[in-house]
This record gives sequence, structure tokens and C-alpha cells, in this order.
Amino acid sequence: MSIGTRGDIEPFLAIGEILANKGHQVVYAFPEQYGHLVPNNSLYYPFTAKFLGLIEGEDGRALMGGATGIFKKMRAALRLYKQGIIVNKILVEEQYDVVKKESPDLIVHNGKCNYPVLWQILIAKKIVLISPVPYFMHYVEGQAHIGFSGDYGQLLNKLTYQLANFGLVKTIYDAQKALPNNNQKASRKQIRGGLFSQKLIYTISPALFSRPKGWPSNIQVLGHHEKAQQTGWQPDENLSNFFKKHPKILFLTFGSMINPNPEKTTRIILNVLRELQIPTLINTAAGGLVLLEAFEQNPLFYFTKQVPYDQALTKCYAIIHHGGSGTTHCGLKHACVSMIIPHIFDQYGWNNLIAKNELGPKGIPVNKITEQNLKPLILELFENQIYKMNAVNMAAQMQQEHLEEMLYTTIIS
Repeated sequence: MSIGTRGDIEPFLAIGEILANKGHQVVYAFPEQYGHLVPNNSLYYPFTAKFLGLIEGEDGRALMGGATGIFKKMRAALRLYKQGIIVNKILVEEQYDVVKKESPDLIVHNGKCNYPVLWQILIAKKIVLISPVPYFMHYVEGQAHIGFSGDYGQLLNKLTYQLANFGLVKTIYDAQKALPNNNQKASRKQIRGGLFSQKLIYTISPALFSRPKGWPSNIQVLGHHEKAQQTGWQPDENLSNFFKKHPKILFLTFGSMINPNPEKTTRIILNVLRELQIPTLINTAAGGLVLLEAFEQNPLFYFTKQVPYDQALTKCYAIIHHGGSGTTHCGLKHACVSMIIPHIFDQYGWNNLIAKNELGPKGIPVNKITEQNLKPLILELFENQIYKMNAVNMAAQMQQEHLEEMLYTTIIS
């Protein structure tokens, strides 16, 4: 059970595959936009499309780099909050309906799913919380909570976790109002106790994010996992020729991220790449980047709407992307030096991790990029050999992380 963008869904597809291969019956519940990702012949319940509709709407775009003024962003955030209360009520009702109908033995869920925590407390059933992003719930030295991004010093960093956890508890407590029979309620104390006592698995490579020593034993970092990839993909003749012609290629993608002015954003980046004469494979995907006529015939650039990352990246030297968990891991797993242009929330955390581990330069938020500030970073990305050496070492470590069995045992034990 998961809610969010595609990066919030992918780990659950991989976990579902692991569980199914072990003989368990797996039921999936995701936003309806991702129903096509669910394995054939699997039982699937679609959640309302309205959650993603908020992100992809005008206010969502404003928070992802559209509104440069703080007051515009505050107004957008307030409107989203009000709409989010309504959408969250619908989602809680849908989660309740799925669980009531299926009566599962175990729920594996992410932090945006509120009902499983209540189910664990009121029904005394088993749940496992999955987080594909770091800096969530439990304090990490030198880093604020993922929702705040950055390092504000130990005192303020700890405060950001306390504030975020207070908000999470309140959200789950308030979610009880949406339940059809809310005579029996969990207290805030019970909810907080349930959150911090349940199993929490970070689906992150321990080579990239090592587990802090002070964490309790119910919290583990058990590697990034992907469902089985399609094999047999072959690039078409034009793309094949592009790979053959250029030995040092950049992969550029914003994945499922969007922004209010993709033409301007694309033009800024491609102007720099053209000036630096860097051959680039451009994945326009959900529309955060677009095909521009002025660059379409340039032999340095190859535009595509969809390409399998795991296979395309074997041909690339570097990747510039939005900073989703899956894309971050995929780029590093294929030894690509990386730079993130963050749009929202956890992407700033990944940006910090990339820079901290010297796997690439620290990127600039999408609403702040200019040709002037982007050019030196892209030069650094391509010319700093330390980044490449570290990326190769990171790829070797990640490829040795065979944690599927440990993940499975932790979930079902």
C-alpha cells in the first residue's frame, strides 16, 4: 500500500515481487495512475487520482519551482493544505475499505498511508513501514528532517524531526474522523508509540546511506530494490548510432517531475550543454523537459519520451536528474557521476548525499538555475575525475548488496 509519485510506488512493486516469489498472496493498493505497473493477474485496488492531481496542478507546480516569491509559495501551500485535507479523507476511507475487504495478515505501507497505523493499534495486526528516502522520523546527525532539507546545526536539526513527527501523529489522529465507525479511537500517545515501535525499513543502499549507530533495532537500512526489468530492449538505429558516435554521454531526465515553465527550463540547460559541446540523451518523460525545435536537429542531442534507465545508463558517463530515490540509485549503480536539480522535499536530501559522498557537484534547485550558475557545475561534473572514481567504487559496492533475503525475513518475522 503506497501513495505518492512513481518513486513512492517502485519499492513496493519490488517488495511485492519478492513476497510473491516466496509464495505469499500479494494485494496492491496504489493511486490509479500506476495501475499499469502492477503485475498481471495480481489483485489491485486503485486509490483516487486526486492526490497526484494536487501535485500536478497549478499550486503543486508553484511549489516545485514555479512561484519564485515566498508569498506566492505560501499561498500555494495553504491552498494545497486545504485541498489535501479533503483528499486525505478520501484516501483514508479507501485504505479502510481495502483492508476491511481483504483482511490481510500484514500491511507493508509508506508514510503517506495513515490507516495502517490505526489498524495496527485498534485491531492488533502487523504492519511494516517502508521509506525509500532518508531523514524520516529518526534523527540523523548533520541533517534536518527530509521535509526541511539542509543542516541547521544539531539543536535545530533535532527540532525539525520533532515538528515533523508531531505533524505526522496529528495527521494520523485526525484521519480517524474519516472512518465509518470511529467510536474506538487511538490516542495520540498510542499513535506515536505505534509509529516508533513498528518495523521501519529504509529501502536505500547502505553504501550510500549508512545506518546511524544510535538507531533502535526495529529500524534497518536494507538496500534499494527494483522489480525485474524488461530484457531484450534494443535502441533504435538512430539512438544506436548516437551511442556509437559519442563516447562520453550525459543522460538528462526529470522523470515524473513537472514544472510551470518546462520550455524555459529546458532551454537554459540545453544552451549550456550546447556551449560546452556535451552530447546528451534527453528523456522528456512527464513533461518537465520538452523537445525544443531549436535543438531538435542538433547532433549533440537525442530526445526520447521513454527509455529504460538501467540499459541506457550503461552507455552514459553522467546523469543530471530531479533526485528521485530510484533515479539516484540507478545512476550510481551504473557508475554515472551525478548532479541533482531538486524540485521538492526529499530531492534536496539526495542532493546533499551526492555532494557529501563526492559523487558529483551539489546541484541548484530547478527554480534557481541560470546559464551562469549551471555552466561551472556541469563543467565540474564532467571534468572532476574524483567524482568518476567515487562513482565507480559506489557502483561496485551497490552491486554487491544482495539484501533481498534479509529484507524478506525482516518483513515477515
